[in-house]
Amino acid sequence: MTFYLLDVFAINKFTGNQLAVFKDIDDLAPEEMQKIAREINFSETTFITGPGDQNGYPVRIFTPGQEVEFAGHPTLGTAYIIRKFIDADHSDTIRLNLKAGQIPVNFGGDIIWMRQNQPSFGNSLPAENFAELLSLQISDLDDRFPVADVSTGLPFTIVPLKSADVLKKARINHAVFPAYIQKAWAKGIMVFCPEGYDKKQDLASRVFVDYFGIPEDPATGSATGCLAAYLLKYGMFGHGRLQMTIGQGYEIGRPSELFINAEKMNNEYEINVGGRVFEVAQGNW
Repeated sequence: MTFYLLDVFAINKFTGNQLAVFKDIDDLAPEEMQKIAREINFSETTFITGPGDQNGYPVRIFTPGQEVEFAGHPTLGTAYIIRKFIDADHSDTIRLNLKAGQIPVNFGGDIIWMRQNQPSFGNSLPAENFAELLSLQISDLDDRFPVADVSTGLPFTIVPLKSADVLKKARINHAVFPAYIQKAWAKGIMVFCPEGYDKKQDLASRVFVDYFGIPEDPATGSATGCLAAYLLKYGMFGHGRLQMTIGQGYEIGRPSELFINAEKMNNEYEINVGGRVFEVAQGNW
């Protein structure tokens, strides 16, 4: 099998979120895909499972722990590989057929954009529970906005924090995490604050997904789409249109940038999340 190693949502090579993409996999069983994903041990590994065309390419996504229906950086990175090495026409739009549905990925510059599904919103959640879960004080959370579950294909709990200093302190409290996560709809937790890591960024975020075998994710496109929906729904920056740059991954040595271009009109959401992709290596498995 041919495989490629990429850095996605990267600022330059050797930043961002690492991805392995496999093609020419023949009749590889899902159990073998899971073993390979565990061996590589990136946040996600993808497998292009068959031929495709303008109607889409079938792709499966695995974390080290299990298969997932949707994830952001695997979608961008896999579309990049399909466009460069498989799609003879080098189309401006590559459609991936994922378990969560079809996701279009658009090319046209150094930023690659994916259109995410319409969001689903869960209930608001008790802020005090998440202060304990994240090893923080209740006063560290921004009480102007709720803690809430959102999904655009993969659910995340969105937790607003007051400052970058608080963001850096956040840690999963493993004394209470196992009991909480078994009952939770959203298995991933995104914390964010209204300060970037540098002046060109509007927000900073961190994402914890221990449930999928990823203690902290360097760059999470699926969660960033959920964040875009959250910001529009609750009006943190107004209810109309968002064009923002998000920093993530700095605490774990993989600085990343994710871009939001999103709009809400008549209770319909258009959510686009973008980033840069860099090739690192390719080889045979």
